[in-house]
Amino acid sequence: MTLQRAYCLLAAFYSLLLVIGIIAILMGGGTLLAAVYLVVGFFAVLGLWGISLQRSVMNPRMWRPLAVALAVGAVVQFVVMLQMSVSGVTLTWVLTSSIFAILLAIMLYHYGNRDQPLWATEDERSDANRLRVMLQQQTALTAVHREGERENHANVFKVGNEYEANITRHSPEGQEAFSERFRHPESLVFFLEKFASISINDFQRPTAN
Repeated sequence: MTLQRAYCLLAAFYSLLLVIGIIAILMGGGTLLAAVYLVVGFFAVLGLWGISLQRSVMNPRMWRPLAVALAVGAVVQFVVMLQMSVSGVTLTWVLTSSIFAILLAIMLYHYGNRDQPLWATEDERSDANRLRVMLQQQTALTAVHREGERENHANVFKVGNEYEANITRHSPEGQEAFSERFRHPESLVFFLEKFASISINDFQRPTAN
């Protein structure tokens, strides 16, 4: 069994649990808190299918907060149950659900990492391929973007298997400099466009001898 198939089976299992929960709510077997859990579970299952199919679902910034909320909720639920007088069967079910919630939270937390090709657009993938080729021809690339009184400089290097960008932004308010490293060039392309308004076309190409 491949890893992707295992993820798909896990996503199908969580989807089944979600459907069972929805049926229970519709039959009047749940509380308002249970309905909140179902809403959170719905988004969590969406993210799990995104992981399984290696597709981008919604915005990457939402998944890590959701993962933290799932993990905290699972821990709080288990601690509360420990302090209450409940049967062994109930405690076992709570422990099992907490373990599944923690597992899902870990997967969603990794899914929320923006430095993955699955979050890139088609244009970003195309530009990333161009950037990869350019860095094979030059050890460093430099780009400048000017807009009115503002000027952004970018120096890009490949350090081992990672890509590093050093950004300097000049404006009437002053100057700021920062750097970032990425494992994938698609993430670097996104970063340059978002924080420096620099596209691949802005980089200086190697000159012929």
